[in-house]
Amino acid sequence: MKKTTYEAEDRPILEEAIILLFDSGKVKIRVIVNLFFGARIMPLTAEEVTPVIEEYLECIYRLEEKHGVARTGDIVRVMGVAPGTVTNTIEWLERNGFVTHQPYRGVKLTSKGRKIALRVLRKHRLAECLLVNILSIEWEEAHDLACKLEHGLADEVIGPLERALKHPRTCPHGNPIPTDFGFSTDEGEAVPLTDLDIGVEGAIAKIVEEHRDLLKYLSEIGLLPGVVVKVLRKNPIDDSLTLMVGENLQVMSSRIASVVHVKRLGGGSYG
Repeated sequence: MKKTTYEAEDRPILEEAIILLFDSGKVKIRVIVNLFFGARIMPLTAEEVTPVIEEYLECIYRLEEKHGVARTGDIVRVMGVAPGTVTNTIEWLERNGFVTHQPYRGVKLTSKGRKIALRVLRKHRLAECLLVNILSIEWEEAHDLACKLEHGLADEVIGPLERALKHPRTCPHGNPIPTDFGFSTDEGEAVPLTDLDIGVEGAIAKIVEEHRDLLKYLSEIGLLPGVVVKVLRKNPIDDSLTLMVGENLQVMSSRIASVVHVKRLGGGSYG
């Protein structure tokens, strides 16, 4: 049986044929087709990157910001896909120049991959501002909805959207919005709440994990950007913190406190 060879120009036809055959979404199909062709076609440009690939690059960027490197296990957890899928996608990303991967050490974005990740993150956080500030969507709902909006926002829309929003520097959760040049505006002054010494006050700057249930909980107890908190006690037994939030006492696990970043106020130091 003669083996069929597919060329780059066959890709659109193959995409539509598979879509008709399986009646699946075009986004996932295009990723499958890209993986199928692999290195036999020209690497994708920024304009050709699919939403799924954008999600991976954004995920890797966020993990790098938090841990210095994105480990494949963390990518599996965040993306919610099988380990084999992540392995294949990382190989494809590396082959196309978006990431570098060192086995057992993790994944890092290249300048090419970082540029796209920051572009997606910019759209995401501006979309969050639109949802909360203009459309009055609940604070804890904005992140998940913005994940759907970010891939549909054309580049030409972002400048006018930013002007309409009066050039916000952060999203509603306090995280910095990258500029249109792709550079992060985060000044790096904020530290995890767990780093504050006992008796020290800090103003909440940002929430670095934006899961809906976590955001809902923080909103309910009043831990929002701009609110001043004071560390009253650190319990070495159960690794919890006792906080003064306004006029209320709150006991919080170190796990949750670590995703709340603050800027120190007054005297004292970081622990």
